[in-house]
Formats: sequence, C-alpha cells, structure tokens
Amino acid sequence: MLTAPKTLESVCPSCGNDSLQKQIDALRDLIEVAKTVVSTLDLDTLLQAILVSAMHYSETPAGSIALYDAKQKELSLHAHRGLSAEFINVERWNVTRGGLTEQILNSGEIFIVEDTEATSFFQNPIAINEGIRALICVPLVFQDDIVGILYLDDFNPRVFDRAKLELLSILASFAALAIHNARLHNKTKLMAITDYLTGLYNHRYFQQILTQELGRARRYQKMLSLVILDIDNFKSFNDRLGHAVGDKILIAIGEIINRSLRKVDYAFRYGGEEFVLLLPETSLENAVLTADRLRERIAEEAVKSVPESSGSIITVSAGVACYPENGTSREDLFSLMDSYLYKAKSMGKNRVCHSISQVS
Repeated sequence: MLTAPKTLESVCPSCGNDSLQKQIDALRDLIEVAKTVVSTLDLDTLLQAILVSAMHYSETPAGSIALYDAKQKELSLHAHRGLSAEFINVERWNVTRGGLTEQILNSGEIFIVEDTEATSFFQNPIAINEGIRALICVPLVFQDDIVGILYLDDFNPRVFDRAKLELLSILASFAALAIHNARLHNKTKLMAITDYLTGLYNHRYFQQILTQELGRARRYQKMLSLVILDIDNFKSFNDRLGHAVGDKILIAIGEIINRSLRKVDYAFRYGGEEFVLLLPETSLENAVLTADRLRERIAEEAVKSVPESSGSIITVSAGVACYPENGTSREDLFSLMDSYLYKAKSMGKNRVCHSISQVS
C-alpha cells in the first residue's frame, strides 16, 4: 500500500544528479498532465485524458476508470484502453462486502499486485481470464469521498517503479478534483434541462432533442417514433385529493416511464400531466407496443401513489406517430400524434391510438 508523499524529499531523495534530474523531469511531466486533467469539464473527455496520461506515466499497456456510486455501492466502467470486448462488456458491478475492492475503497490508498498468479487473495475471474498478471489500483479521492478507481494493467508480472507510484498518487488527487468538478458541472447542466418534479427532461429540452433526432433520422434514413401520454382525469385527482397527491402521481408515472425505456430513448414531461417519448430507430409498430406496455404498467403500478381508501384508478391515454411513415416535418408529426391522443380520449380513454388501426 502506498500513500501520497508529504514532501518533495519523499519523492526525490538525494541520490545523485542523474536521479535528481529524472525526478525533476518526472515532476515536470506530472505538472503537464495535471494541466491537461483540469482543463476540461466534459466528463468523458476528462476520464480518457486521465487514463491515457496514467498509462503513459506508469508504462502499462491497458487500463480503465470506474466511477463509484456510494449510495448504490456500485462501480461503473467509464473509460478503458487495451482491454478485450469481453472484459469491458461488464459495465457495472457491485462492491462485494469484505472483498478486495471494498478494502481498496476503505483504505483510500494505492494497491499493487506484481504477479496475480503468485497472489493468493487475488481471485477476480474476469481479470484472470483477461490475462492480467500485474496491476495498480488507484482510488480517486476528493475530500475523503471516493469518486472512482483508476486501474492500470499489465499482461506480464512486473515490479513497479515506486517513485513513479508516489507521483501517480499526486496525479490521482488532481484527477479526483477534476472528476468532482466535471460531475458538479454536469449536475448543473442537467438541472437546466430536467423537470424538477419527475426527473424527466423538460419541455425546452424536448424542442432541442426533437430537432436533433429528426435531423439524424433524415441523415441516416432511420425511423423515429414519438409518443404522447396524458393522465386521464388528472384535474379531478387534484380537486378531490389535493395537489400533493397529484404530484405523487406525476412522480410515480415519471419513475415508471424512466425504468421502462431503453438507454437510447428520451422521456420528457411536456407540461402539466402530459409526457412525450422520443424513440430513435423505432418503427411505428414497436412504438405502439412500447406505449401500450407503458399504459398497462401505469394502470397497474401508479395507483400505489394514492391513498387506497380513495378508490382511485389511474390510467393514461396515448397517441403515436412515426417518421417518415406518418410525416416528415416536426409540425406534422406532433400534430398527428396530438390528434391521436385526443382520439384516444374521445373513445373512452385508457387506450393508444395510431395510424395502424383505430385502437390498440
């Protein structure tokens, strides 16, 4: 285990002019790396810069950075180089209680393995299958909080340069600060485009993303489906049960939508009790299936957000349109989707309307 040096002497002991010059050069390189690391607030760019610099500095052929979610006790892979598709396919993993990763997180210190086959406690099957024989694990710590772990890997057993490891811990401090700042910046940006109540994207961001996704669909000749959902009889819930219960219904439906969509899909609170979904590369048929599954799930689950004694039934009506099948302009698509929503309302609510047939 290694800790960050407290003085220059601990990094650069008096051991001859050549050694001193090497240490000075190393410090100069470290300063340049630190400049690069703190020069961007884009998280993905930042993590790649950290990883490339750390691999160069430690002379390792592979590496990765995983960010840590303390609430979920989970690590998620965000940057990688020199690793196989099978290895990086594991995007998230839980921190096992009492395991090696938990020990590294709790200690906050650099951990090294110079030969995995000669280390009895190292039993990570994914790393072993990858052929990793030596590695450095660098906790990225900002103000006593672990923000992630930097992994530097070699496919041969080796003895790591202790002086470089000491300087690597300084780089890790810069990196943790930069990651914290980038996350704070992203959070601020997200607040500007997110509905405060449901956590879904807001109306203003919908206008921006619709233009972006429609342009992409035209450019690559792909389909793009839109779905609008409206809570049935929502005004009566507010009038009868109060706005606090109305808010709980909105929050519950937002959560159902959020966990029901693919990563590539977008969900927006369009306004009031209306929600809009953008489904890239999705046919009209599949969009209708998605909308109908959501309608059923909301009917089953959203009722849990209101008092059981109220006897409430919560349903939604929906309209669906698809580019280019139903139109090629944003105005035509939105107008058609909206007309199908009103058709669903007029036909008795709790249904999905679209151009394939009268009702799904």
